[in-house]
Amino acid sequence: MKHLKLKGLQPKTIDAYARGMRRIGEYFAYQVDALSQDQLVEYFTDLMASHSWSGVKLDLYGLKFFTEHVLCKPWTMPNFIRPPKVSRLPDIVSVAEAQALFGATRVRSYRVFFFTLYSLGLRLGDIELEGRRNLPLVNSAGRP
Repeated sequence: MKHLKLKGLQPKTIDAYARGMRRIGEYFAYQVDALSQDQLVEYFTDLMASHSWSGVKLDLYGLKFFTEHVLCKPWTMPNFIRPPKVSRLPDIVSVAEAQALFGATRVRSYRVFFFTLYSLGLRLGDIELEGRRNLPLVNSAGRP
């Protein structure tokens, strides 16, 4: 913990790295100073089966920090784990894509709703449905 604080890391990062190292320590009976690549492959394979990519990544970065700054050893596995391929939806739809959406929407009230979202520059995450009638409410808390 001292090394993490001395490097000026944020409290949440310190907590995440420490939690990751505790988890690694428990897995290997606290013998973490000379782990082989095969042992780490086994650990991270098990971890990926039970945790999200962000949890796996924090354990990996915590181990990397521990190796470099506590054990004073070089990190020899730069491409050890690769993040999963994720396809994201585009942040902005083109005019043609918007027209296709409006044209494919058969219910007039839905078409008006989508047109309003598009014309105001809103995303679906910016809208909450309120009350019994599920009236749309613009939520701008997460936007600059």
